[in-house]
Amino acid sequence: MLKLTKSPNWARLQDLSRQHQQTHLKDLFVDDQQRFKRYSLAAQNILIDYSKNCLTEDVMEALFGLAVDMDLNGAIERMFRGAKINTTEDRAVLHTALRNRSNSPVFVDDQNVMDQINAELMRMRTFVEKVRSNEWLGYSGKRITDVVNIGIGGSNLGPKMVSEALSAYAGNNVRVHFISNVDGVEVADVLRPLNPEQVLFVIASKTFTTSETMTNAQTARNWLMASAFDERAVKNHFVAVSTNQQAVSDFGIDTDHMFTMWDWVGGRYSIWSAIGLPIALYLGFDQFEELLMGAHDMDRHFRDQPLADNAPVILALVGIWNSLLYGAQSQVILPYDQPLKSFTAYIQQADMESNGKHVDKAGNPISYQTAPVVWGQLGIDGQHAFYQLLHQGNVIVPADFIGSVESSTPVRGHHENLMANFFAQTEALMHGIDEQQVQTQLQAEGLSEQDVAKLLPHKIHEGNRPSNTLLLDRVDPRTLGALIALYEHKIFSQGVIWDICSFDQWGVELGKHLAEGILEEINGDSTNAHDASTNGLVEYFKSQRH
Repeated sequence: MLKLTKSPNWARLQDLSRQHQQTHLKDLFVDDQQRFKRYSLAAQNILIDYSKNCLTEDVMEALFGLAVDMDLNGAIERMFRGAKINTTEDRAVLHTALRNRSNSPVFVDDQNVMDQINAELMRMRTFVEKVRSNEWLGYSGKRITDVVNIGIGGSNLGPKMVSEALSAYAGNNVRVHFISNVDGVEVADVLRPLNPEQVLFVIASKTFTTSETMTNAQTARNWLMASAFDERAVKNHFVAVSTNQQAVSDFGIDTDHMFTMWDWVGGRYSIWSAIGLPIALYLGFDQFEELLMGAHDMDRHFRDQPLADNAPVILALVGIWNSLLYGAQSQVILPYDQPLKSFTAYIQQADMESNGKHVDKAGNPISYQTAPVVWGQLGIDGQHAFYQLLHQGNVIVPADFIGSVESSTPVRGHHENLMANFFAQTEALMHGIDEQQVQTQLQAEGLSEQDVAKLLPHKIHEGNRPSNTLLLDRVDPRTLGALIALYEHKIFSQGVIWDICSFDQWGVELGKHLAEGILEEINGDSTNAHDASTNGLVEYFKSQRH
């Protein structure tokens, strides 16, 4: 029997889910006038309202009991202490140490890793200040105006999302660009308007062998050489974030300008490390430190607060409850802040790559659902795209709405209009509109009885669609850091309760391994090592491209 399913609170939650199948959210609000106060909390400049979920005191008691049964408190402490909780790779998981602004010691194999982290942060600060003060120059003596980050996955999504979200804090020192797709269209589009004499490339690859990244890096190098005609120019225009010193040197990058990362930091949790170098170059190092501080604020909340007052834990438990009650297999994230346009994609990777697992820590097949399919986009655009399904579709999709009290770029009347939609959508999803209300509305519009009868079933909204509302004071570096850490810890908490390893990603490796062989076949003569479909597709591609 699986560890989770042995828990008496798991059985209790299953019973409660059956009892609440017919419960409607609007009735819970009628029965409890203090519901918002009871089921909301504030943490690090973020108000979190989870009252629009089908929660009762019995449900919350069982959820917190389940967290205790699965030793969530112990798991939190083990992560922060540097225990090797990545069990399949025998590694610690210490993205929290990267933003440990209290500088309290954190040990891995009896070594205080804070010494390494602080030294690397100081190297980053020194380099960033050289670039932004025009002390660092290109091969022709011109200042750096553009930074191009070349990476993929966590080496791209995080820096890109944060840079977009905090562009209002960037100033005019440098512009920042991102290349991840090995499709040549992207690298060509990014480089075309730039002046090679004034571009700094950051190549982000832990191994410095990642196929997509190194293909793009070599194209960028060739682009520079077409202007400079001198191999020595590489040292003026390329830096690396890697652990492979030899490969970095072979590429032509001065290893003094190679920034490191550690095996106890996963790619999707790495923006707090030197992977965040493009953020620091774009915003300035002081703003980067504010991002770290915001995440550290949330780390302290997560580590110190009891489960019943712990924002990441509560969001994790609400998600688990919705999967039990509704069989919800997806989670939509809907930012109502233009700066957060890439936030959903970032959390999609963090969640699905972490918890998309089919076995528990002991390797036993699991019978329960783990990670949801995370999707979404800017909420105001989504209203005119897929909200129809959210409101009237025959599947329940729990939603996270994210908005802010203050706009980062105030324009008279705009933010008020945006937030009116923000509040209205959560109300509509929860409350809906019943048959009597629709009938009264249509009759008031002067429709005939025949037309009313025809339209009536189409205009009914059943409501009872769960959502969380996250209301930020504003999107600034410190609050964004806290928001990211909130989701990181939510994902971790769910992984602990599901008893899975959230910090490996073996599912990603198989396709990467197969691609290496297929690339050789595309560039060679033979194709016969696969199934008939793959062989046929590769052969067709090769025959048609010439």
